[in-house]
Amino acid sequence: MPEIQTFIYAFLGGLLPALVWLYFWLKEDSRCPEPRHLIFFAFVLGMIAVPLVLPFQKWAIAHYGEISTSVVFVWAAVEELMKYGVVAAAILWRKAVNEPIDAMMYMVTAALGFAALENTLFLLAPIADGNLIDSFITGNLRFLGATLLHVLASAVVGFAMAISFYAHKKLMPIYTSIGLILAIALHTIFNLLIISGEGYNTLTAFFFVWIGVVIILVLFEVARLIRRTPKKRDEC
Repeated sequence: MPEIQTFIYAFLGGLLPALVWLYFWLKEDSRCPEPRHLIFFAFVLGMIAVPLVLPFQKWAIAHYGEISTSVVFVWAAVEELMKYGVVAAAILWRKAVNEPIDAMMYMVTAALGFAALENTLFLLAPIADGNLIDSFITGNLRFLGATLLHVLASAVVGFAMAISFYAHKKLMPIYTSIGLILAIALHTIFNLLIISGEGYNTLTAFFFVWIGVVIILVLFEVARLIRRTPKKRDEC
């Protein structure tokens, strides 16, 4: 299969499922939706983060010599820090981020952009080999597992920022750091379960992520209710 055609198929296979999840999560902020151009920007930033983490992940393999717990931890840490870093540098300081739930929305959107390009890279090999069954299985597993893991981890960071949105400025870095530590821990545990290759551990990882989705929905509701004063309850 020609290289360009392979990439197009892989890209669509990674992008379309991410857009489905994005549509679902945007419904969580339907009362005061974020500017569409910033949502698009956050999604693209998430995609840009993928090539930025690759050198660090290659370094981890070269340094440790094999895929070990340390390597998996480094991979998770680099991905979570990079997803947060690109959003913090380009979006979180803007005036459009004017309520606690906004941080969650932009972090989740960036996570889906990251997952879209990461999934594309995973699909390239089976599509290039003409193995459509493997491509279908890989795409579905990542749609239900890895993509939601990125959403879960980034939502945790976003929620940490949300609950400190109206607190003293010195507290937000502390809350954000706690959120990043939790996100890295969740990401590491999921990857270790998947890499083990045992069916029971894989099912546990997927169960773990889907329970996380339910928790995210609850966190969105909590973030939506955070207000400085009751009189601002109906404002965007």
